[in-house]
Amino acid sequence: MNLKSIGAITLCGAAISATANAQETSASKRFTRADTLRGSNGPARLWWDAEFYDLRVTVNPADSSIRGSNGITYRVIRPARDMQIDLQVPLQIDSIIQEEQRLTFRRDGNAFFVTVPAQRVGSRPTVTVYYHGKPRVAKRAPWDGGFVWARDSLGRLHIATANQGLGASVWWPNKDYGADEPDSQRVAITVPDSMVNVSNGRLRSVSRAADGSTTWEWFVANPINNYGIAVNAGRYAHFAQFYQGERGPLTMDFYPLAIHEDTARVQFQQAIPTIACFEHWFGPYPWYEDGFKLVETPHLGMEHQSAVAYGNEYKNGYKGRDLSRTGRGLKWDFIIVHETAHEWWANNITAKDLADMWVHESFANYAEGLYTECQQGKAAGAEYIIGSRAGIQNDRPIIPAFGVNEMGSGDMYPKGGAMLHTIRQLIGDDEKWRGILRGANATFWHKAITGQELRDYLSREAEIDLSKVFEQYLTTTKVPVLEYRAEGDNVYYRWVNVVAGFDMPVDVAFPDAPATFRRIRPTTTWSSTPSAITSADKLVVRPDFYVESKRVEAP
Repeated sequence: MNLKSIGAITLCGAAISATANAQETSASKRFTRADTLRGSNGPARLWWDAEFYDLRVTVNPADSSIRGSNGITYRVIRPARDMQIDLQVPLQIDSIIQEEQRLTFRRDGNAFFVTVPAQRVGSRPTVTVYYHGKPRVAKRAPWDGGFVWARDSLGRLHIATANQGLGASVWWPNKDYGADEPDSQRVAITVPDSMVNVSNGRLRSVSRAADGSTTWEWFVANPINNYGIAVNAGRYAHFAQFYQGERGPLTMDFYPLAIHEDTARVQFQQAIPTIACFEHWFGPYPWYEDGFKLVETPHLGMEHQSAVAYGNEYKNGYKGRDLSRTGRGLKWDFIIVHETAHEWWANNITAKDLADMWVHESFANYAEGLYTECQQGKAAGAEYIIGSRAGIQNDRPIIPAFGVNEMGSGDMYPKGGAMLHTIRQLIGDDEKWRGILRGANATFWHKAITGQELRDYLSREAEIDLSKVFEQYLTTTKVPVLEYRAEGDNVYYRWVNVVAGFDMPVDVAFPDAPATFRRIRPTTTWSSTPSAITSADKLVVRPDFYVESKRVEAP
């Protein structure tokens, strides 16, 4: 959830060419060597595959600094001597060690290039990076990313990280590239002993030291995206329960600040029906081995895998507001629902490139409507998604340039959700649609993929060529317009304001049968169907389709 302000509504994370429309939008922006190093699988990255990260960090609130190390175990895919490890300024690498030998390295902005010894293809060596410094401070997390140094209402420290988009290398060294997730990870965070640190996965040990610090060691047993790794340190309370899910008992742990425990015991109960709803629609929760946690943070929220960040002030809606303007969203907690959806769409299925972040956010937005449906019925879920279109700006394409760590329009949230709701109508079979959503999470289980892979999968499983639908909504700012006109005993119609070859079917009600929707198949050339229509009549498009209609005069 990389939240972005959109109008009056605030919504919530080798170079490949983007589509032509997205390229036009990005053409005016000058991408730098640093953008390419950050966003592409360059030669110093592609030869090695990250398998395990052993991250150990000491957090020092006294001067807002950190010091630590990351042991990177990797598999050698092909011979190479130059290894790219990412760590953003102003942090500094002190040394890089492999087999007790110091390795030489040079810095190029936020990338370090390490000279490694010759290594056998298929071997699994470890390189350990030692570093320190004062990480970038996130003043408006999670929007700007970095460390949050805050205090609770009693003046006690409350510290967290949030870095989607900006990248995990803002606070720890790694291969900061979405396509390469480690198979597992240790996260050992040392904080003052008055604090509890909650990170991802399972708590393995708590070690108190004589210097007044405590190390909280967590272990993630599954692949995890870099930006999902989190520090959450504060005066936490803890309570837990089991949920009997599709794969058996799921541990659900809740970490509110101690001063909010009573409120959290009520509000956090919403996590249970949320998991139940999403298991129904998307398949089993992806991280039974690592459990589910909901952790209060000093920022709004983020999809930190198995440790969902929560900062919605214990209010329903989005801090008490309904982004759909229908009232439907005030019956549930936006952050609990939206961020939990990301456990499937962002964490289980992860986009390789930031340009495909619609894979995360469009589905999480759509999941809000599905949760509304689970809670209040199908019509209410549709009403929520349709109402959420109020946040669409059509300012720039959802998909920008690839390979440069570029993020597209915030329309990936409401417009992406509207697109998916439209596709559901095209399929016209709710059980088939549910099977497709569940099938996607099974097919791409624990994988990083391209958006094109998901687009191809959806078309194949729907048995409908959706390529022009995706092209229209993801790569342009145009809303399809159904033009129609009356001529004799016929109604003529066509699509305008669309990409070439756009031929999406749509459901309409004709004036002679206003209560009945039937499907027509417009193209960009005029077609007709018999129907008497007067000058005062309108052709009504089913509102579930994100399109516009316009009556024109006969030539």
